[in-house]
Amino acid sequence: MNLHVKGEVKAALKEGRGVVALESTIITHGMPWPENWETALAVEEIVREEGAIPATIAVIEGKPRIGLEEDELKNLAGISSPQKISRQDLAFVSSKGLSGGTTVAATMFLARRAGIDIFATGGIGGVHRGAERTFDISADLEELARTEIAVFCAGVKSILDIGRTLEYLETRGVPVIGFGTDEFPAFFSDKSGFLAPLRLDSPEEVASLLKHKKDLGLEGGAVIACPVPEGQGVSRREMEKALELSLKDAEKEGVTGKGVTPFLLQRMSEHTRGRTLEANQALIRNNASIAARVCQKLK
Repeated sequence: MNLHVKGEVKAALKEGRGVVALESTIITHGMPWPENWETALAVEEIVREEGAIPATIAVIEGKPRIGLEEDELKNLAGISSPQKISRQDLAFVSSKGLSGGTTVAATMFLARRAGIDIFATGGIGGVHRGAERTFDISADLEELARTEIAVFCAGVKSILDIGRTLEYLETRGVPVIGFGTDEFPAFFSDKSGFLAPLRLDSPEEVASLLKHKKDLGLEGGAVIACPVPEGQGVSRREMEKALELSLKDAEKEGVTGKGVTPFLLQRMSEHTRGRTLEANQALIRNNASIAARVCQKLK
């Protein structure tokens, strides 16, 4: 698969400067217009302010793109029916010349192919509630087990089974670090009720762990879970109530498969009068800032 790497990203990688990969389903499926477009621009600017180069990853007309121009970002944000592209979809969308946003799994795969080892996103996928019946487990977890890249996120999406997700990551040997927190964050909320397996409090400490992980030859990625900034999240109680209502909506309307996550995110925003959307914007900015700071410590 041929990658189209944006000029400034290619130059930064060649010169050994910091590059932060950014996923694009948050643009195509995670937020409505124009918040998706505004957030995409803001996140890229935050990475630049911290001294690194942003590389938003997507597939445009069948071609995997590592870094997008501003007009490409805007066009991606405005596509009426974009593809939601995970790892297993890459060959198909490439063969058909389709366009869409890459999930955590697909972004990790493409970023590593390009030589990028730092990635900022909103929240990772995980074990779905009721997976003991459905076997619905996100491809993100398997990608974390095999692809050597550090993923900066606000924990696991709150719509998932957080406890089982943490168990799965432990089984697959993926380090999970709470950044400045003992409690594993739950996307919109800084509280999940589960302890973070590890805790580190500074970019220097995270960079040191990642360097030692590489030196030891440990395969796979790492999860650096960053709580949504104080005062900008949603309480755990309010989040669970909104999720309960949204799950009932999804069941009533027969939403399944790839459509579940974007549907639930939209309904939760409606049930919280936009507060989860505001939290989503705040947390991705925060994750990108921390990722860029760690990226600089690795160089």
